[in-house]
Amino acid sequence: MADYMGSGNSTDKPEWMREPSLKDIPVDKLDFLQKMVFESKTLSQKELMPFLMALAQRSRSANITFTQEEMTVIIEAIKKYSTPEELMKMNQIMKLMQRRK
Repeated sequence: MADYMGSGNSTDKPEWMREPSLKDIPVDKLDFLQKMVFESKTLSQKELMPFLMALAQRSRSANITFTQEEMTVIIEAIKKYSTPEELMKMNQIMKLMQRRK
């Protein structure tokens, strides 16, 4: 994903956020995820868990939740535009999140 941060209008949004499959997902949820992707991209494996815990707290504070269907659609959209390194990081995050359940 070459462009992590959008400036607010749709033409400045990262390409994954303009995916047609995401049209029914509120923009604030997509923006939240975009920030998560941007903020987590430089974290080590050891730093991911504290980051995810803080992120979970922020999502609760912001009243942001995702249905399983939303998560599936979002993950597929992100994967479509990710580099191999980003895919590896995403898989690490997903594994950590599954362990937390």
